Amino acid sequence: MSDQRRNILGQRGEDLAAEYLQGVGYRLVERNYRNLYGEIDIIAEDRTRSAWGIQGKTLVFVEVKTRKNNLFSSPSEAVTHRKQLQISKVALEYLNQNKLTDVAARFDVVAIFLPDSGPSQIELIRNAFDLCAIF
Repeated sequence: MSDQRRNILGQRGEDLAAEYLQGVGYRLVERNYRNLYGEIDIIAEDRTRSAWGIQGKTLVFVEVKTRKNNLFSSPSEAVTHRKQLQISKVALEYLNQNKLTDVAARFDVVAIFLPDSGPSQIELIRNAFDLCAIF
């Protein structure tokens, strides 16, 4: 697949992910946030109730992975340890720059299948990984 087609597929997946996240109660804060460590696809607030019934605000760093098929791996498997480390660095810098060091935060992955025919499939993986040690 060419870079241009991959970028179009990725953008379409991010648009679907943003729409889906808003539909399940997230409030989008930023899209395609970049700093010197890399990029995070979506930064959002999750104001839904936790498993313990507590209403709160959690800042969520979302990685979106979109595939046309799962011949090689599922979209979520593409979020390797190396990618998790990069996302962790970007997230820590974002938190520091915005003086949000006392805010609850987590990492989610949205895995999207966009086959050439048939319906798309969206899977939200909450707490997909923990903050990676950077040092």
